Amino acid sequence: MSTFTESLFARKSVDRILADSAAAHDGPQLKRSMGLGHLTALSIGASLGTGIFVILGEATPKAGPAVIVAFILAAVTALFSALSYAEMAGTIPVSGSSYSYAYATIGEFFAWICGWCLLLEYGVSVAAVAVGWGQYINELLRTLFDVELPTAIAAPPGDGGIVNIPSMVIVALACIVLVGGATESARLNTAMVVLKVCVLVFFCAIAFTAFESGNLSPFMPFGTHGMTAAAAMVFFSYIGFDAASTAGNEAKNPTRDLPRAIILSLGIITVLYCLVALAAVGAMPWQEFGGSEASLAKILTDVTGQTWPSVILSIGAVIAIASVVLAVMYGQSRILYTMGSDGLVPRVFAKVNPRTFVPVRNIVIVSVVIAVLAGLVPLGELANATSIGSLFAFALVNVGVILLRINRPDLPRAFKTPLFPLIPVLGIGFCGYLMLQLEARTWIAFAVWSAVGLVVYFVYGYQHSRLRQDVDLAKDAR
Repeated sequence: MSTFTESLFARKSVDRILADSAAAHDGPQLKRSMGLGHLTALSIGASLGTGIFVILGEATPKAGPAVIVAFILAAVTALFSALSYAEMAGTIPVSGSSYSYAYATIGEFFAWICGWCLLLEYGVSVAAVAVGWGQYINELLRTLFDVELPTAIAAPPGDGGIVNIPSMVIVALACIVLVGGATESARLNTAMVVLKVCVLVFFCAIAFTAFESGNLSPFMPFGTHGMTAAAAMVFFSYIGFDAASTAGNEAKNPTRDLPRAIILSLGIITVLYCLVALAAVGAMPWQEFGGSEASLAKILTDVTGQTWPSVILSIGAVIAIASVVLAVMYGQSRILYTMGSDGLVPRVFAKVNPRTFVPVRNIVIVSVVIAVLAGLVPLGELANATSIGSLFAFALVNVGVILLRINRPDLPRAFKTPLFPLIPVLGIGFCGYLMLQLEARTWIAFAVWSAVGLVVYFVYGYQHSRLRQDVDLAKDAR
């Protein structure tokens, strides 16, 4: 194997990753301030957003009442990867998430690809979510005051507007919270998570009063094909359970709490999704679902005969989306922090403010880029490509679990994936299957993004890699 090829697949040892995480290379470090509750809320906050408010209305016409089982199947699929994430997070408890796991198990080149995919997943998805926040604000204004923001300031140029100001506002607000410190961000996110969970419980409490078992028959009108198609669609409502793994450097007890937070958040999300789905299809015939968030609002209006419950639901959606923006922006800044520490992106991303103990410049840069995307760019297929990027990162984590078990069986593991190697193998298989279900244009968008990433890596990352510089110094010393 050539020296160039060896350098591409050079692995950063787990011992070195942990040592680098504990050492302050360029000044202050991130502060360990998050407990299990904050970490769990971080993963719930990144997952529980537009998905349940929108995706249920779109998936139910495909599966009928069997959409309930679709959510369970999607949860099982997510569980395979979540168990692998839990093992890796407990073994390599740093803020790089799957990027760091790939660096330790597969090598720098795949770590870069994984990190680049995460930038797509986090950055573009949060921009798309911010756009959705503006739409919910408009819905709330229409319901309460019968007014709405002009299209010119509520949509990007490609969608008939000039600039999407609401989406830029929510990104700016999230930026202000994040630069204030990790503790403050975690507390606010936890409060918003509690509020949006309460709103969904409120929906279930009202919808179950109108529950009719006849609405569940026939349970599977489109057979297993319709159910699996719906499962593939709702799977993306679970993406975000890995957010806790981006807080490895700020968790008080990362080896113990990160695996627990990942599994616990997935469990809570699954229960909520299934309860909402059951309450919704029990209260309203599945044929009447309109393919949008209006379905849930319509149920509340029909059951109570009043509009105030749907107003509460809209407020819950606004809070839910704001929480997603906050949690995902937090995750992206911490992944960039780790990549900056490794030298693969400019070191400015790894600079920690000595007063707030957070990477302030990093957060501001991330916020500006996301605000521009959300306010001025029609995201189109690039937003769809976030799903394929997530699945690719999940698959690499499953591969990493297998390789690390083989290469470093001696490592202390706070959590071990059960039924090894079956679970990670199933995780790889299901991720691959869902990737193949995506449209060709999504693959094209992903390929373009990956090509740009390769250019950035070979122009900058390859030349500035701290791991490669240290290896070269060692060779010169010999």
